[in-house]
Amino acid sequence: MHGFLEWLDATPWSIALLESYWMWPLIESTHVLTLGLFVGTAAFNDFRLLGWTMKSVPVSEVTGRILPWTRASFVVMAITGLLIFYSDPVRYYHNIFFRFKVLLLVLAGLNAFWFHRRIHRSVEEWDHLEVLPRAARRAGAMSLIAWALIVISGRLVAYSWFNCDLGPPAWFDWAQGCSIWIQ
Repeated sequence: MHGFLEWLDATPWSIALLESYWMWPLIESTHVLTLGLFVGTAAFNDFRLLGWTMKSVPVSEVTGRILPWTRASFVVMAITGLLIFYSDPVRYYHNIFFRFKVLLLVLAGLNAFWFHRRIHRSVEEWDHLEVLPRAARRAGAMSLIAWALIVISGRLVAYSWFNCDLGPPAWFDWAQGCSIWIQ
């Protein structure tokens, strides 16, 4: 894996993207803006699932109006996130906060998949309830927690407190795969 990332890091497009005067800020800004749109729309839906807002509005109406915006912003956010990773793949791969963020993204994705494939399928049965089923509330809470932690860990990726070349504690070396990289 590390060999592939080193090759990817050395490609002309990766180097050009990282050193770009205009493209890098445009991609990063687009990533942050679509992240805000995505998290905002997802949180709006999660607040309804938790019963914190719009209790008189059916859940299906909230998700029906918000979900297209959530999906579109996620697509743009994912594309720009992959481009950011592509600009410096070795450094990101060996960053503990990036690894934590990826783990959280997988968990948030599984939560969303579970919600839309299992829980939301029976929305007609509980659409108008003031207090929604526990599974729906749990999915909303998990989503809020996961995305809050994703935003925090994503922000911490930019800091180089524990880069492999700065001599982090041994357990950070292990967690980041530094021993493989340094050898």
